[in-house]
Amino acid sequence: MKNITAKSLAGMIDHTNIDPKTTEKDMKKTCTEAKKYGFRGVCCNPKWVEFVVDELQGTGIKTVVLIDPPMGLSPHFERVNWSKQAKKDGANDLDIVMNIIDLKYERYVEVLEDLKEICKIAPTKVIIGSGFLTDEEILKASQIVKKAGAICVKTATDKDPLENIEMAEKAKHLKIMREGAPGLLIKASGKIKTLKDALTMTEAGADIIGSSSGVEMIKQFKTRKKK
Repeated sequence: MKNITAKSLAGMIDHTNIDPKTTEKDMKKTCTEAKKYGFRGVCCNPKWVEFVVDELQGTGIKTVVLIDPPMGLSPHFERVNWSKQAKKDGANDLDIVMNIIDLKYERYVEVLEDLKEICKIAPTKVIIGSGFLTDEEILKASQIVKKAGAICVKTATDKDPLENIEMAEKAKHLKIMREGAPGLLIKASGKIKTLKDALTMTEAGADIIGSSSGVEMIKQFKTRKKK
């Protein structure tokens, strides 16, 4: 079992705010929380990248941008343009959704070529939508992500079909992803809301946790340690 502390867990969390109704006040609060708790990064929608970069300046906390949720179905040129703009705006990491329909229909060359160009723009985590895939598809998707030059394979966005009660299934997905993309980081995200969820993911091999509940997780961790 990994020796997890509150500090090390916080350092694994991409503190996420991708609510389309988010206001500037909301996003400032997210960034303030990231600084207070020492989270790995702040994950936001493209419109907030410049704001988040400014808020996090000098902290070492990464600005992470979510691109093309929930299924990665936008045309290739739009995905490239969004990625380039996010890089220009100061994003450190691109979290882009693989074209899940192309993957399902075994259009592997198209999926690979799309991702290869994007991965050259900035450090890229590729979201494979594991909750939509079979075990065999998860393995194939992970292999493609590694070939594309990404830094990380990521499970899902907030639209992941797997709920909290199915964390064991998500944990199995992480192990398949590790098999398909050895040497890459593994990010677990989508419906991860509690400390128990996060610890289940880290035990299964997650290097990064994507969640909007990071503050609650760290508070739960510290409360547990006091008992």
